[in-house]
Amino acid sequence: MSDGFLTELAAIDDIALFDTPSDMQPFLSDWRKRHHGRARAVVSPGSTAAVAQVVALCARHRVPIFPQGGNTSLCGASVPDESGDGIVVSLRRMNRILSVDPQDNSMIVEAGCVLATVQEKALAADRLFPMSLGAEGSCQIGGNVSTNAGGTAVVRYGNTRDLVLGLEAVLADGTIWNGLRTLRKNNTGYDLKNLLIGAEGTLGIITKVALRLFPLPRHRVTAFFAAPTIEAASRLAGEVQNAFPGTVSAVELLSAGQFELVATHAPNATRPLSSTAPWYVLIELAGMEDEEALSARFAGILEAGMAASDITDAVIATSERQRQQLWYIRHSVAEANVKAGRGVAHDAAVPPARIPEFVNRSQAALAAQFPKATPIVVGHLGDGNLHYYAMFDRTDWALYPEAQTIAAINRTVYDIAVELGGTFSAEHGIGSIHLDDMRRYKDPRELAAMAALKAALDPLGIMNPGRVLPV
Repeated sequence: MSDGFLTELAAIDDIALFDTPSDMQPFLSDWRKRHHGRARAVVSPGSTAAVAQVVALCARHRVPIFPQGGNTSLCGASVPDESGDGIVVSLRRMNRILSVDPQDNSMIVEAGCVLATVQEKALAADRLFPMSLGAEGSCQIGGNVSTNAGGTAVVRYGNTRDLVLGLEAVLADGTIWNGLRTLRKNNTGYDLKNLLIGAEGTLGIITKVALRLFPLPRHRVTAFFAAPTIEAASRLAGEVQNAFPGTVSAVELLSAGQFELVATHAPNATRPLSSTAPWYVLIELAGMEDEEALSARFAGILEAGMAASDITDAVIATSERQRQQLWYIRHSVAEANVKAGRGVAHDAAVPPARIPEFVNRSQAALAAQFPKATPIVVGHLGDGNLHYYAMFDRTDWALYPEAQTIAAINRTVYDIAVELGGTFSAEHGIGSIHLDDMRRYKDPRELAAMAALKAALDPLGIMNPGRVLPV
């Protein structure tokens, strides 16, 4: 990259430019400090027009572009590579709520809007934007869309893809594509919107998003219960989903080990039950039904579960404060695990009915190969997506060769998931860490089709290179 390029870059209106090591540093590492890169500069545009000018300039000079949102990726997608040849384009200055239309149940926002802000603005309009995940206080909508993020409400509302009505994006040549519609039906050829969703910035930079809103549920019922086995937990979760179709908004699973890590390392965590158990499930119902009637029906299912020995203890939140305390346990998982030790994390998914088999087989295989590892499980029981951790004490972790150990654990867990009809990546994306898994588990014809799309939309290969597609 020449000094001339930087001079032209600095001349673009409505950008913040950082090119000193100290100013760039926050953009060059992920929040867990596991992925690090280098860049010639970091640019933070304030408008779509500025993004387009930056991308067009990079296309002329063939400079790689690494788009970045809230930098909360778990897969290395949000930091640049180590070449130092490219620039980071941070969307954090593009953080405006452009419109909220309660009658249309839609909202249009810029890509740099923090998820929690979007939730709050929807709530202020008596509407719900249902996506919820642990990083919602810092992750940005553009990143959520680019990774097709999941979260705790997928069981009812779907992944991000199901919540996006339209997009605006800057393509790899610097042209602006305006697909910022709020239509529910639009059957007019190839769907560029859905190509960009989940592409992790490899096909363009998302700049604005039209989001789908929902009527605000009038009542919520939230329960936390203990189960003696993974089979019992799965069975009860299925019974609740069958009993309350369209009302179950979350079904979350925590192993005893995961719960103890949160209780130990999350500063405000409480223990809602008087006893301990191997498994815990957090379930929330949300709907328009009378709260007392909804609670009574829910309590009846829990009581039947206790009578059948599928539940050993349970609590139903009786206040919003208690509900928030229950959710704090679930949302504190990532932070607690980082503090606790060195975890090898997975984002696997299997058909929900096969979760017990996946858990039992993975734990047996892990115990045989890595007896010093503690299996930690947290995830979305309702949609089959489990974050399975092999957790090591930091002293024990130092005894293992890192790269080989991670590869061996990953192959063990992912082989089991795929054999059960599942996947190695359910909601976190591919980034840079799953390229070998793409080669191993994806059909070569799928990879070839993806490569053809990439070549058509980014012929110079400058958009987030080294992510998603193995070369």
